[in-house]
Amino acid sequence: MTDPHRRRLLGAAALAVPAALAARPAWAQAFPAKPLRLFVGYSAGGGVDAVARLLASALAAHWGQQVVVENRAGASGLIAAEAVSKAAPDGYTLMVGETGMLIASLLRGGRALDPLKALTPVAGLCVSPLVIVAGNQVPVHNPAELVQQLKAHPGRYSYATSGIGTVQHLGFEMLKARTGAFVVHIPYRGAAQIVPDVIGGQVPLGVVSATAGLAQAKAGKLRAVAMMSAAKLPSAEDVQPLSAALPGFSVAPRLALMGPAGMPAALVDTLAEAVRKVLAAPETAQAALQQGVVSAYLPPAELARDLQREVAEWDRVIKDRKISAE
Repeated sequence: MTDPHRRRLLGAAALAVPAALAARPAWAQAFPAKPLRLFVGYSAGGGVDAVARLLASALAAHWGQQVVVENRAGASGLIAAEAVSKAAPDGYTLMVGETGMLIASLLRGGRALDPLKALTPVAGLCVSPLVIVAGNQVPVHNPAELVQQLKAHPGRYSYATSGIGTVQHLGFEMLKARTGAFVVHIPYRGAAQIVPDVIGGQVPLGVVSATAGLAQAKAGKLRAVAMMSAAKLPSAEDVQPLSAALPGFSVAPRLALMGPAGMPAALVDTLAEAVRKVLAAPETAQAALQQGVVSAYLPPAELARDLQREVAEWDRVIKDRKISAE
């Protein structure tokens, strides 16, 4: 081969390599190549925010790239979801969504963004166990006694939650539907006052996060009667799940990583694999337990199916129990 011919071939090859790289999707070029934004639909300092910051820190260490948490509180996460839905589907704008966002969308009907259409499920992160607590004057200690008392004494008991349309509210309504019990709902504006009021006897029962209820139960100030799911927390090993009295019963808010609709499948898989690796690290799992949540990774396809199941289940509860946002 003559030198001029060799030079022409090498020149053509040199031009072809950048052209091939340019044809690759932007995300495929050493993703992530810049900082990511991770939206949270709740105020800083809350449970969802704490999980998001834990995830952001773990992913930043894994990638060697900054992950910036942005709080867009309001409408049970739907404001943040709308912001994410309008972003480019390039993997650089994501959010930590949770079950309350799905319920809020159902309660608002056609007036609200539909997370299942507007967002891409990337990876399941964790579940946040809920516990039913009772004042020490209430004669219940476990799920079987709770169910027996509620059925035997219609109207005697009331229960407090952090508001109408919350997972806590709809979860207890599922309990009422399963047992046929009549129990009055007392919606609070947030969860902070529920535990003190259960301790003080202002309300006999409450549905709260495990972190809010179990410490006071261990101190003897109230009773942790039942976990609403079988999610395993070391601090709740002696508290039976409701499924012990109602087989198959399970309610626990799920947190998931989501992005805008239209994300390429290969990009979603890349993100999901990174999440899987950081959640599998013992230090991340331990830090999650300290936040009162249990790591529960789900790959994209399985998460999508689980979200569809959740929406169908909550929609049925909302309609059967005639629950409205107003």
